[in-house]
Amino acid sequence: MNAKQSYCTFYLDNLYLGIEVSQVQEVIRDQQMTRVPLAPNAIRGLMNLRGQIVTALDLRQRLGLEAATNGRPAMNVVVRHRDSAVSLLVDRIGDVLDTDPDAFEPPPETLRGVPRELIRGACKLDGRLLLILDTKRVIELAA
Repeated sequence: MNAKQSYCTFYLDNLYLGIEVSQVQEVIRDQQMTRVPLAPNAIRGLMNLRGQIVTALDLRQRLGLEAATNGRPAMNVVVRHRDSAVSLLVDRIGDVLDTDPDAFEPPPETLRGVPRELIRGACKLDGRLLLILDTKRVIELAA
């Protein structure tokens, strides 16, 4: 019997995305950031998280989506990467979701361009699709 996989879920525009819970350090509200001169557009800035300097990536920019227009501050999904932490800026947080490994499929054919490169696969849920983000590729391609 296969063990269920747990995902921290969040939303970007109309996309429902997830990251393996084991990769998530914490989820926090909008934080003050310092811009980094000459950094790629996807790097929103640096933030001080209890004395640890964390790079914040604009996940909308990274996935080629338009900037948010709702005026709400982004949420931070802080993930572990190598020996440091990186914050992924998302529109809003969902739940922790347990999925059956048998529900995991390759990315849908309708997903094109940059998002297709950054999505490991999808889990079919009742009435919607949870896209599983490849955090390693998201972070490394933004560097």
